[in-house]
Amino acid sequence: MANADVIVIQGSNMAEAHPVGFQWVMEARKRGAKVFHVDPRFTRTSASADTYLPIRAGSDIALLGGVVNYILSNELDFREYVLAYTNAATIVSEDFVDAEDADGLFSGFDPATGSYVQDSWQYAGHERDSGSGHTATERETAAGLRHESHGAPIAGQVERDETLQHPRCVYQILKRHFARYTPEMVERVCGLPQEKFLELARAWTQNSGRERTGCLIYSVGWTQHSVGVQYIRTGAIIQLLLGNVGRPGGGVLALRGHASIQGSTDIPTLFNLLPGYLPMPHHAQHPTFDDWVDAIRHPGQKGFWGNARAYAASLLKAYWGDAATPDNDFCYGYLPRLTGDHGTYQQVLDMIDGKIKGYFLLGQNPAVGSAHGRAQRLGMANLDWLVVRDLFMIESATFWQRGPEVATGEIVPQECRTEVFFLPAASHVEKEGTFTQTQRLLQWREKAVDPPGDARSELWFFYHLGRRLREKLAGSSLPRDRALLDLAWDYPTHGPHDEPDAEAVLREINGYEVATGRPLGGFAEARDDGTTAVGCWIYAGVYADGVNQAARRRPGREQDWVAAEWGWAWPANRRMLYNRASADPQGRPWSERKRYVWWDESAGRWTGYDVPDFEVTKAPTYRPPEGATGPAALAGDDPFVMQSDGKGWLYAPSGVVDGPLPTHYEPAESPVRNSFYGQQGNPTRKTYRHPVNSINPSPPQEHSQVFPYVFTVSRLTEHHTAGGMSRTVAPLAELQPEMFVEVSPALAAVAGLTHLGWAHLISARAVIEAKVLVTDRLVPLRVDGRVIHQLWLPYHFGFEGLVTGDSANDLFGITLDPNVLIQESKIGTCDVRPGRRPTGPALRDLVDDYRTRAGIVAGAVPPAVTPGVPVDGPAEAAGDRETGADERGDR
Repeated sequence: MANADVIVIQGSNMAEAHPVGFQWVMEARKRGAKVFHVDPRFTRTSASADTYLPIRAGSDIALLGGVVNYILSNELDFREYVLAYTNAATIVSEDFVDAEDADGLFSGFDPATGSYVQDSWQYAGHERDSGSGHTATERETAAGLRHESHGAPIAGQVERDETLQHPRCVYQILKRHFARYTPEMVERVCGLPQEKFLELARAWTQNSGRERTGCLIYSVGWTQHSVGVQYIRTGAIIQLLLGNVGRPGGGVLALRGHASIQGSTDIPTLFNLLPGYLPMPHHAQHPTFDDWVDAIRHPGQKGFWGNARAYAASLLKAYWGDAATPDNDFCYGYLPRLTGDHGTYQQVLDMIDGKIKGYFLLGQNPAVGSAHGRAQRLGMANLDWLVVRDLFMIESATFWQRGPEVATGEIVPQECRTEVFFLPAASHVEKEGTFTQTQRLLQWREKAVDPPGDARSELWFFYHLGRRLREKLAGSSLPRDRALLDLAWDYPTHGPHDEPDAEAVLREINGYEVATGRPLGGFAEARDDGTTAVGCWIYAGVYADGVNQAARRRPGREQDWVAAEWGWAWPANRRMLYNRASADPQGRPWSERKRYVWWDESAGRWTGYDVPDFEVTKAPTYRPPEGATGPAALAGDDPFVMQSDGKGWLYAPSGVVDGPLPTHYEPAESPVRNSFYGQQGNPTRKTYRHPVNSINPSPPQEHSQVFPYVFTVSRLTEHHTAGGMSRTVAPLAELQPEMFVEVSPALAAVAGLTHLGWAHLISARAVIEAKVLVTDRLVPLRVDGRVIHQLWLPYHFGFEGLVTGDSANDLFGITLDPNVLIQESKIGTCDVRPGRRPTGPALRDLVDDYRTRAGIVAGAVPPAVTPGVPVDGPAEAAGDRETGADERGDR
């Protein structure tokens, strides 16, 4: 980041939410970098930037698409990089119809399921042999998460036009798709003056080419949208066009809300992934080990996912040890199977419906920290038992006693059926282990102090829970118990409470030779025959030579600027992914100023400051033989070694379920009509047809004026996530003691709000109250000829702790991005009134009054296809969709 020449921060208040990382933005600025901040609200980040650009929440694709159009219409792309390293020259199927030509829908849309059949999106000649097919099941299982790391299959050679003139080459499709994203449209949709947009576009594109790079930074301000994946895709397209991927000072940096969010996806807490981004098998699609492995490696495709059988077999060997053999497919039969959507929002609706009896809750506080807090609390109130492990008595442990639904009479403490077990947890300074942060860097932490009283680490909890369950089942002869009894579950322990040795776990994650116990030096040593066991293949090497590489802390002054001996980065201690792209196709640095890795002709190998993200002896001139697969099929100038064609994808023929190109759709709740297309919102967005859930109407639906204002939420520096770790700390509680809402002076005048007075906000789900802060940090925006007012709220408050307040998350409904099933919780619509909210049953009466005036029917969802937009398929299927028909998991 400090090596960037321009830094664009969009979807993040970095200075306040990520202040430690923001120091490197300031370092880059001292070196001459220009910093832009795009956000609905002026913040400390804005104050530290060279230019602040106010934007309407939920309109980022329009702005980013405008930048893409600016690049292409002025031919400002880094042409040598784009031609060699991206799929710009690849020819797309003649069956493909762009959203530009179908009023916001791509070819292949199935109105019956609200998802796409992707055959027509494929490269020419590959309509049936690559990532084609129906995506309804993929949407249910968040298959986009799998494709984040290895793309979709492309078998064999693809047709290309190196002149970029073919009308169906990706470059020309991209130009046509974004042609309408003009500065005028950016202003009309985003509310951003054209001159501000052009200042950003000029600066971004000027910092491209051999000598200069630009960095793009985002966080959950981008991800938590019904088109969040496509926000990030648009940013990646810009960075590929400008040659800013795989090069120092470039990249797309995802900031995280916690020190180990990256680690929790690498060794996942996600329902559809196994360690190292191996997909969880599906009960219907992967009945055998070979079916599962072939779905990962896609026989015939290029790249390092061709070795997936070794990664998968070694993982199962780590799980089941001696019991896992080639003869029984390494106990593949023990792995759980996906049957559909097992995400957190489907689960909470299943709780309400009585389909889930018990629940473990660790490191989360959904009672106030998840979208639609009322649904979360009603769901937990309908369990037989709930185990909460946390540092403090959080709202998810006391909802039955003190939650808002107790006041409204929806939860009666004496009658609540849920038995809650609260188990005290150790904090990060009270246990040893690793954090894996946003740049994939594992850093070991020693235990500073013992945890108080009965508080225990997660490692202690799960190890001893597993040990006790295995002891209880020791005499069982039932086949269903073998998966638990055959686990390799022997770890050394120490101390008075038999704490498992965290380094022993790290060694297992790293992987080892089964016969000798020798720790593996990297993932290339993993084998598919049962001779290696690897807990997470991308982490192989973190315990190389029997040394905890994550514990290294060599000072920066004693090493070069890449600082390879501070912690350990996956994979292979590589600090920048795809760094082969930092050199030109001939293997020479693009410039001496941006020198990073390069081909040493005399030594016959890649060298440089970082570990090359390439086969180290593969020359730039290497061309694969006919029929080659896996790594051998990558040419010497194919830097994107995990992609199925070795290229960076400007156009995604597979792997993104809502379109091969980003397209501006309005949020699920919006006060304005989509100015680009007849299709209003993302047609593949995931909604749940359930009585507890509802969505505020948006144009062209009637009654959208009932909820006229846009609200958005983000962090405060003084509080952390749902507040469980900060509202219990006296100094932090004193610094930010109350829930508040920021409004502009103009909105205060319109709504009758008084500075430091009270206001209450109403959506179709809830009413919350907050103190009013009238501030010019928010400004009304002129959007499509009308004034749009935006409100801002922090999301840290709840009913436990030293300071309390209503939760902003109560206002949100449940609408999800179809690729990764993350909720749209950065934008909603509401009304705002002066004064405090009602209490008791009168609160629900107020919500019901608004629902009646807005024409909201319990259990109904807006149509996936906006009426008037033509779609292929039976008319009756389209009609069913419009009345909220089956969305694969809706009820």
